[in-house]
Amino acid sequence: MQIFGLDIGGSGIKGAPVDLDKGDLAQERHKVLTPHPATPDGVADGVKQVVDHFGWTGPVGLTFPGVVTGGSHIRTAANVDKSWIDTDARALFGERLGGLPVTVVNDADAAGVAEMNFGAGKDRKGTVILLTFGTGIGSAVFVDGVLVPNTELGHLELHGHDAEKKASSKAREDEELSWEHWARRVQKYLAHVEMLFSPELFIIGGGVSRKSEKFLPHIEGIKAEIVPAQLQNNAGIVGAAMHAAHE
Repeated sequence: MQIFGLDIGGSGIKGAPVDLDKGDLAQERHKVLTPHPATPDGVADGVKQVVDHFGWTGPVGLTFPGVVTGGSHIRTAANVDKSWIDTDARALFGERLGGLPVTVVNDADAAGVAEMNFGAGKDRKGTVILLTFGTGIGSAVFVDGVLVPNTELGHLELHGHDAEKKASSKAREDEELSWEHWARRVQKYLAHVEMLFSPELFIIGGGVSRKSEKFLPHIEGIKAEIVPAQLQNNAGIVGAAMHAAHE
């Protein structure tokens, strides 16, 4: 069974048909840049470009980088335009895609669900936390495989700042930090999250998961196991399609 998955991020909008039996992309993904400012209309245009690239005419599952309540309404917009707040995203995307069936879910939640079913979290019990390091820091918390939706652990205060302002992948690039220097910031962040939640496992997702060997060896003193996401930066796409299938 195939359903289209699409992952909206602060820097890119990427998607592809997903093989739900394998938990993997059925075709090579297509990506367009997220517009700046990332307004609802601008992002919807980018979504349409990605879907149209494949000539897709079936259900579409989308992720959004913020809190999504009721499967549709956007509550936060830290890394996109603030005009997203209170937008009915499901109605917007459905209209822009010509009436295709659409579902919307938080991006980190989608990535987490994919990893728990097909990746690094498969068959893991206890508390598992997936953290996506990209433009911001997304989080997905699972207890015995059950998702606690819309956690926003990237906005925990760390040394007087939103953690994602100091420890995201974007912060590493903007400040031109070495991998080792950035790893020390991530370590402080993980220690803070561990103090609050005592997870058995941290899964590190987002684009940096492809380069885990550059920073994970420098992270010390964390009791939980720390592993890179196995689906890497495709986890959001797969999870979006899974959410659409479930809906």
